[in-house]
Amino acid sequence: MKLKEILFFTCIAVFFTSCQKEVKQIEKKKDMAVVTQKKQVVYQVFTRLFGNTNTTNKPWGTIEENGVGKFEDFTDKALTEIKDLGVTHIWYTGVPHHDVIRDYTDFGISNDDPDVVKGRAGSPYAVKDYYNVNPDLAVDPAKRLEEFLALIERSHKAGLKVIIDIVPNHVARNYKSLTNPEGTEDFGASDDKTVVYAKDNNFYYNPGEPFVVPEWLNGYQVLGGEKRTDIDSKFEENPAKWTGNGSRLSQPHMNDWYETVKINYGVSPDGQKDFDELPQDYATKDYKAHFEFWQGKDVPSSWVKFRDIALYWTKLGVDGFRYDMAEMVPVEFWSYMNSSIKTVNEDAFLLAEVYNPSMYRDYIRKGKMDYLYDKVQLYDTLKHVMQGHGWTDNIPPIQNDLKDIEHNMLHFLENHDEQRIASPDFAGSALKGKPAMVVSTTISTSPTLVYFGQELGEPGAENAGFGQPTRTSIFDYVGVPHLQRWVNDKAFDGGQSSPEELELRDFYKRLLNFTINSPALMGEYQEIQAHNRANTEYYNEKVLSYVRWSDGEKLLVVSNFNGENTYGFELQIPQDVISKWQLKDGEYTFEDQLYKSYNTTLKITNGLGVMRVDVKPLESFILKLQ
Repeated sequence: MKLKEILFFTCIAVFFTSCQKEVKQIEKKKDMAVVTQKKQVVYQVFTRLFGNTNTTNKPWGTIEENGVGKFEDFTDKALTEIKDLGVTHIWYTGVPHHDVIRDYTDFGISNDDPDVVKGRAGSPYAVKDYYNVNPDLAVDPAKRLEEFLALIERSHKAGLKVIIDIVPNHVARNYKSLTNPEGTEDFGASDDKTVVYAKDNNFYYNPGEPFVVPEWLNGYQVLGGEKRTDIDSKFEENPAKWTGNGSRLSQPHMNDWYETVKINYGVSPDGQKDFDELPQDYATKDYKAHFEFWQGKDVPSSWVKFRDIALYWTKLGVDGFRYDMAEMVPVEFWSYMNSSIKTVNEDAFLLAEVYNPSMYRDYIRKGKMDYLYDKVQLYDTLKHVMQGHGWTDNIPPIQNDLKDIEHNMLHFLENHDEQRIASPDFAGSALKGKPAMVVSTTISTSPTLVYFGQELGEPGAENAGFGQPTRTSIFDYVGVPHLQRWVNDKAFDGGQSSPEELELRDFYKRLLNFTINSPALMGEYQEIQAHNRANTEYYNEKVLSYVRWSDGEKLLVVSNFNGENTYGFELQIPQDVISKWQLKDGEYTFEDQLYKSYNTTLKITNGLGVMRVDVKPLESFILKLQ
């Protein structure tokens, strides 16, 4: 089918009239089946890097020099291997068409100005066209959307649900869609540029002031100093728009998000909201009530445009979205947006980047987010423990603080924004991530996120150009060495991986597969850290333990975060846990579920349980009652 035909039928399908029939069909199917809730695992993969087998890694290198991965590199074999790792969802990062420094004018795509693009490959969060995909990722850029639709189909065939990014806070400075569905208008196309703000303007403006490219600092040179006629410290934008991070300067600072412009959601410069606010009791209402609330309401133009973008991709088969910098957009918009998506696909996976704990519950309950990053609490605390200067005693209070929303707080140790575990600025060794990964995956009912290459110990050591070592660059054409060895010229079999890399991947595979099949990990949790710190000799601040259970499964998790010392102790299981487990005095065998090579005995006397545990450096046990 030709691209224009696909888009024509898609734009028709987006309207809500067609959604209602599908909603009824979905609800009917749900009534006919019993849904079993299990842990979910998201595999975030930077799409342009996954299948790139070029190992040159020249700083600021071109596609021809450094290579690039394609949609077609995610073969049936590759997707099966990802699924078998213990993954339920795959997040294809960098799919929507964003600015790139490559000439695609033969395909009707305008060139992008290097003065307002970060890196040569561009930032995936400076989206230029939400109704199409990055031409770098296609074998035939003219058929780039068809190629991505084929990838969605292959992913579903492999048993994986598909997530892509939507960035409602900002777009590229030169946003222009070539493939808008009929009747869809570009951002800013009808804006009144003579005023700073109007409710239905998509952008904020500085009337009478042209945009000025930032002053470069610290020796920075665009494209590493390459001589090009389009690198001239000029970009035509008059009047200047406010920058994505909220800077109102016509000449933003180099450290501002200068490649993007801020979207206006009906919030005036002085903070006035030009839209209806949700009644307080809507925090307890479901998405259906939220959807009904917005019917007939006059909402800002930007709300409608982003809703239509989300529905467009939902209708094309995308199963969920990761929302960049969601807390910079009003909660009311998220209620409107997410209730619209859920009306079409009740099972849509909606993940948001929110870093302010005081706002978590509003974004979950009023904004109808399924999941938020647990970054500033669990991730940051685990990082400190992994680095050797944090105590495990600080972990249980986090779970207690989040106990009413623990399921909604997605856990991770790596993603595209964070340093690689194996990088010297984080832990310096991927092995130090093993106890943290066990804790991250088993301490709550929330989903787990794994960043591609994490399971192989990728350190992100390359100097890619705009991106700097310790993080795998999202701005440059670059290879990912540890992953490339596992990809093995697209055999996807680890044929070039070292024994250490394969051993680490095996650990991740064992752990993730256990988590997605364990009833107890969707059940109850209780910490036993405080009791053992107070009562158990040799039990210390580098060890963490807790229990998880359901009706049919009882688990005890023990992790040693020390990289040098083995710890042995008589671990105590408090009487209230023994009572909840309905165990009588006597002896019970527990077996480790990761490697099935460690057993120990729980001895219960007068309702108190005691278990001998000897845990080696960086070792963890998931002990199951036999």
